[in-house]
Amino acid sequence: MIKIYHNNRCSKSRSGLEILENSGKDFEVIKYLENIPTKEELKALIKLLGIEPIDLVRKNEAIWKSNYKNKDISNDSIINAMLEHPKLIERPIVVSGNNAVIGRPPERILDLIS
Repeated sequence: MIKIYHNNRCSKSRSGLEILENSGKDFEVIKYLENIPTKEELKALIKLLGIEPIDLVRKNEAIWKSNYKNKDISNDSIINAMLEHPKLIERPIVVSGNNAVIGRPPERILDLIS
């Protein structure tokens, strides 16, 4: 089952959701601001994406800039920051089987689901 980690207030996330809706494929919407992933789930997403935790952070968010920017913090601390402030998690994230993409630009989702 395809999953999209979605924030309806984000235009890129809404575009990603629209791509999935138009695909005709079954998918599950995870509103990650309401249903915050566990630490294990977030680590699994990072592994599926093949990135470092810092690459999943929205670095332009005020919370990041005021609390974490330019600090030498561990991967574990970055993950904890995303769990404490889930709006720091880049979006949308789409998972299909053992593959995942960050839908920026949203068209990247097409590569995953086609």
